[in-house]
Amino acid sequence: MLQDKITQYIEEIKAFAPTSTQDVEAFRLKFLVSKGIVKGLFEEFKTVSSEEKRELGKVLNEFKQLAENSYAEALEQFEGDSTDDQGANRTDLTLPGSGYVLGSRHPLSLVRKEIVDIFKKLGFIIADGNEIEDDWHNFSALNFAPEHPARDMQDTFFVKKEEGNDIVLRTHTSSVQVRLMEAGQPPFRAIMPGRVYRNEAISARAHCFFHQIEGLYVDEDVSFADLKQTLYHFVKELYGEDTKVRFRPSYFPFTEPSAEMDISCSICKGEGCQMCKQSGWVEILGCGMVDPNVLENCGIDSKKYSGYAFGMGIERITNLKYEIRDLRLFSENDVRFLAQFETETI
Repeated sequence: MLQDKITQYIEEIKAFAPTSTQDVEAFRLKFLVSKGIVKGLFEEFKTVSSEEKRELGKVLNEFKQLAENSYAEALEQFEGDSTDDQGANRTDLTLPGSGYVLGSRHPLSLVRKEIVDIFKKLGFIIADGNEIEDDWHNFSALNFAPEHPARDMQDTFFVKKEEGNDIVLRTHTSSVQVRLMEAGQPPFRAIMPGRVYRNEAISARAHCFFHQIEGLYVDEDVSFADLKQTLYHFVKELYGEDTKVRFRPSYFPFTEPSAEMDISCSICKGEGCQMCKQSGWVEILGCGMVDPNVLENCGIDSKKYSGYAFGMGIERITNLKYEIRDLRLFSENDVRFLAQFETETI
């Protein structure tokens, strides 16, 4: 009879005295799995007469509760116990736990912070802007001619092309300079860090996105000498007093006159290496006096005010600082690469 079976199993459960986790698992497999005793008794319960079901149902539910409680108590008794059949290798709960593994700052974040701190000490504020820009702020206001190569699909990611007002992923943070000048009147002294995008093939030396920091200073009687002195100070702070600097004439649509600035290679100390292509010099930024057309485009009187601007790639600065020769490492999120910077502070 069903009642007799239940009584027999209740006595067995009450006598259950496990000595290991293996005993507890054996109990579960015998009584509580889908083909175990408890499930089997409930299947058998369906065949009893209606008169017996009321009384047997109560007994059967109590039996099921007893089995589940007994298993839970036994499981708790051996919780955390990793003993084998011989009782060896018990976990020592007094041992210290595993510590949390701390992450590290990305090398680009470390270098960006270092650059920003240098210019903040010179009175520059930080300005930020949109990564999606219109044609005016990204090109036209900066004196880019309609036929300029930078407008071509080979250099620019176009989000939407409209007659006279293309929408693009910004190709430089100079667009932030335009918005800053449009929003007020001089003096302006600001730096603009951020991510920019160029439609270029990805390689060890180039990427379709990278990071820039640009600077702008507009006021009365600002000269190229002010620009040179600012950049001299920046280089000495970042690379050391022994770093040599040279300026070479160049061309940018938004500055006149324009220059590129080289520093003596910090890796080979000017002797010549792969990083500087055996020249002893590395170009780190472009700069120049803000073109009067750009000032006028932003509503600033170019006869009263003058200014200078400069821009550098953070990846280039980071390459020199940490001797990293493959730009792709910066965006691959390889923890083996990032772990090298755990000792760096920010």
